[in-house]
Amino acid sequence: MTLRFILALAFCTVALSAFAQAPDNQVELIVPAHDIARGAVITESDVATKAIATLRMNEQLVHNRDDIVGKEAKRALRAGEPLRLSDLKHPTLIAKGATITMVFEAPGISLTAIGRALAEGGEGDSIAVLNPTSYRQVVAVITGPGTVRVGPGASPKTNEIAAAK
Repeated sequence: MTLRFILALAFCTVALSAFAQAPDNQVELIVPAHDIARGAVITESDVATKAIATLRMNEQLVHNRDDIVGKEAKRALRAGEPLRLSDLKHPTLIAKGATITMVFEAPGISLTAIGRALAEGGEGDSIAVLNPTSYRQVVAVITGPGTVRVGPGASPKTNEIAAAK
């Protein structure tokens, strides 16, 4: 019985040491310092760092504070859980169905018109906008609250086009 106990103890020791990670095999990730509600804009005081094993690291996980501070939570975020880039978005400046101002700019000319947003989005996002006079849809880049830019001067920060179908 004593020999079995010693062998079991030795096996457990070897097994635990195999799963233990050395500090140099860890990477610092940004995690919520407390629970964050869906739709809340994240501030510097809302985040903390947490070391995780390099084996669990994923390119979608946030490891830079600049990637999270000022963004809006797409879902409820739990304290201490690693964040993915897909959990965050630019704060919503234009709601779906809102009446907005479209700015058309070309060299030497600038026109404005009223439009209706077909999707929601934040600054730099591309959305589909309906011109209620002509019933044509255009893709526009959000430049501020209630304002979008259409035409050659529009250069989206992201490649996402949120079009309502």
